[in-house]
Amino acid sequence: MSWLKAGDTISGQEGRAYATIDGNVEEMFYVKTLEAKAEKQKTEVKTLGKRGTQHKANGWTGTGNMTIYYTTTLFRQMMLDYIKTGKDVYFDIMIVNEDPSSSIGKQTVVLKFVNLDSVIMAKVDTDSEVLDEEIDFTFDDVDVPDSFNAPTLGA
Repeated sequence: MSWLKAGDTISGQEGRAYATIDGNVEEMFYVKTLEAKAEKQKTEVKTLGKRGTQHKANGWTGTGNMTIYYTTTLFRQMMLDYIKTGKDVYFDIMIVNEDPSSSIGKQTVVLKFVNLDSVIMAKVDTDSEVLDEEIDFTFDDVDVPDSFNAPTLGA
């Protein structure tokens, strides 16, 4: 029986994230966690001859969230611009997972047309040693320019 070698798992700290906003690339060194999910939208279909309900995919929705250290005003400024002027910003986020101790190489995912849902505008917390904040977002497209290689299995 084959097994996955522990060295081929990916360390969560061996990643990078970059936001491209109005042509400017921002290294997102302040990210603690970032997760983006593509979810299918489905229609229920009932047909003659089948008692059960079937499902047909008819689209998808991209949603995500990130927890970042409270060290940048970038997202607050984007939200403030929307509040004051109505100008909304769509941008891309590129996430690279690349652990040099793993044999599977790197994976790059680009979330396209990211749009912020909510941003913490101000925060204090006397119980916290370091401040962080959660930001929810949507995205309208995604690419995977680099994919992981298959791991070398142990035997």
